Amino acid sequence: MDFGNFYQLIAKHPLLSSWLETLPAQIATWQREQLHGHFKNWDRAVEYLPALQPQTLDLLHSVTADASHLTDRQRGGIEKLLRNLMPWRKGPYSLYGVHIDTEWRSDWKWDRVLPHISPMAGRTVLDVGCGSGYHMWRMLGAGARLVVGIDPMQLFLCQFEAVRKLLGDDQRAHLLPLGIEQLPELKAFDTVFSMGVLYHRRSPLDHLYQLKNQLVSGGELVLETLVIEGGDQEVLVPGERYAQMRNIYFLPTTGALKNWLEKCGFEDVRIADYSVTSTDEQRRTDWMTSESLAEFLDPNDPTKTIEGYPAPLRAVLVARKP
Repeated sequence: MDFGNFYQLIAKHPLLSSWLETLPAQIATWQREQLHGHFKNWDRAVEYLPALQPQTLDLLHSVTADASHLTDRQRGGIEKLLRNLMPWRKGPYSLYGVHIDTEWRSDWKWDRVLPHISPMAGRTVLDVGCGSGYHMWRMLGAGARLVVGIDPMQLFLCQFEAVRKLLGDDQRAHLLPLGIEQLPELKAFDTVFSMGVLYHRRSPLDHLYQLKNQLVSGGELVLETLVIEGGDQEVLVPGERYAQMRNIYFLPTTGALKNWLEKCGFEDVRIADYSVTSTDEQRRTDWMTSESLAEFLDPNDPTKTIEGYPAPLRAVLVARKP
């Protein structure tokens, strides 16, 4: 994976250029370290994909690209290579007749979030825990000038680069294999998204401060996370597992989460959305064949997880850095 284009891009950015003091060394360390056992196969799948310029491209309503000149054999080859990058968790994507039916209907989440945030037009955006980068493409479709995603999972990087290659090598979006704790205090982004990350953090307030440190003054945080029902001081601390996930630490109520954000210095904190996660939104598919939400709920009471906790409930909060 070559990050040279990104280095050149941020070298010209008045607020991001200082990142070059640390970022190349971090990426070089990542490249030297022992990679995932399947990384070479994933990387090869990306390499063998054709570099295409779509004749039709829609990032506003979906992530859809197509070109009429491709043969059925070429489309089949594209599908075979994309299936080498399974499981696909965030999407869906429609790429030259190949419909990647991902585990998550991330488009539904985006449709819930978009009406409540500041217009994306011209903004520089950070997407923390971006997965395969689905929402990054939708941010560009909504008018963002530059979108940077960070996620340490190597498969997600390969999925992102595969999609980028099929979308015409768009250089307005870049995914870096880093965690938020590896970023310096850039104070460079107009909008920072953290969706589906907070409950994985051992120290949620530290995470909120890390997000705040990436925002310009007046910048907007969009935070989506698991919550529970209850009073403003209530927080669920699950045992070993929650919905079969091991690394779940704190599930606050929306009131408690609002208090956390205000304690970290955010202003104008508001609850934008509140919704139960359904088995239509997160489910097993032909592109993600292992267990999903239906297997994580109590078979006799879908309002509870298999461990007896409240079933997944998600909230979106929007806040401003002073």
